[in-house]
Amino acid sequence: MSQINYDDLSFDDEDEMKFPRSDVQDFDLVVERAVSRRGFLGGALAFGSGAAVMGAGFLNGTFASVQQASRFAFDQIAPQTDGTVHVPPGYIWDVLVRWGDPLFSDAPAFDASAGIPTNGSDRVFGENTDGMELFHKRGTELLLVNSEHVNGKINLPAEQKGKPISADDVTRLQNFQGVTVMEVAEGENGWDVVVDSHYNRRIHHRTPMIIDGPAAGHDLLKTDADPTGTQSLGTFNNCGSGRTPWGTYLTCEENFNGYFGTTEEVVLDEIHAAGFKRYGVSTKVDPGRYNYHGFDTRFDITKNPNEPHRAGYIVEIDPWNPDATPVKHTALGRFKHENAACVLAPNGQVVVYMGDDERGEYMYKWVSRDIYAPGGDTSTFLSEGQLLVAKFNDDGTGIPSSTVNRVSI
Repeated sequence: MSQINYDDLSFDDEDEMKFPRSDVQDFDLVVERAVSRRGFLGGALAFGSGAAVMGAGFLNGTFASVQQASRFAFDQIAPQTDGTVHVPPGYIWDVLVRWGDPLFSDAPAFDASAGIPTNGSDRVFGENTDGMELFHKRGTELLLVNSEHVNGKINLPAEQKGKPISADDVTRLQNFQGVTVMEVAEGENGWDVVVDSHYNRRIHHRTPMIIDGPAAGHDLLKTDADPTGTQSLGTFNNCGSGRTPWGTYLTCEENFNGYFGTTEEVVLDEIHAAGFKRYGVSTKVDPGRYNYHGFDTRFDITKNPNEPHRAGYIVEIDPWNPDATPVKHTALGRFKHENAACVLAPNGQVVVYMGDDERGEYMYKWVSRDIYAPGGDTSTFLSEGQLLVAKFNDDGTGIPSSTVNRVSI
């Protein structure tokens, strides 16, 4: 049997193959029972990889029925596989920004053979984009975009085949991920990035962060670099996003576990061993995809076993204040955050709905203690309140949520 080349897999697929869950998870069973009650194709667990298993006939029938029942103000288009963008008749598309495009006029140019040099790699648009939000204030538009992971084969010299061989290489890869904040504006030729805007910045794997909420200061979050357990560096594997009523950006740390590793055999205490297994932090001597731990001791669990505990959160960013330090909100739970849908309840409490990207995991709801008032203090809305986990009946209807009594570290 040929060895799997993990470098050619998506980050999610690699995580699933390296750290597989058991065959059937609790939520799989919930879905299976709910779907079975409706007699829909026999059962959810038989679907395998989803649409690919259902076959072209299923997709075509679904597409046709959706088209007939469409309530959109445009004609839907069929799936395409030619590698370009397709839009309905009457619409046009254009490129706003590409991976590696400059945010500042002194940013280095992209080189297809050598990538972008480390010096200045935090002054360009990030890579492998995911969640994004557009913010508007007094005629100014700010676009915030997540960069979930990075392609080493594109950003490192070709002869290295995507593998970092120095601390400089690791820093370069760290800079391309995280979040891009950039001003955009419409001109005669359409929309463009406002290069050199004072709002433009990159928030990456080395950006200072504040840790708040119930886990802040916990012994498992303390490191030699931060003995208080209240400050950290970087936000990781930024997947989905959200926005708050007071105009800040929420970015979601998803498969953070893949950035950590070990350079030697590691002996862990019971708490660390259980936590690393739960979240999929590797305890094997293996360079992995990025090999951060080979050149940056912060990511080596033999030297900094608490560092992985400082990732896996919802991070709040103020788009309009380049000097504001992003905040990791531990009250919203630590897991592989997929999204952060933020709304106001009828009584004014702030509610955040969140999903866990790990297969078979849970859905959560955060409810603030305090009532939101425009222009008022917003410091407690994501740190004081209740975190609840969804529970379901077999038919898919909900059971009143149960409070999560602690933040899992």
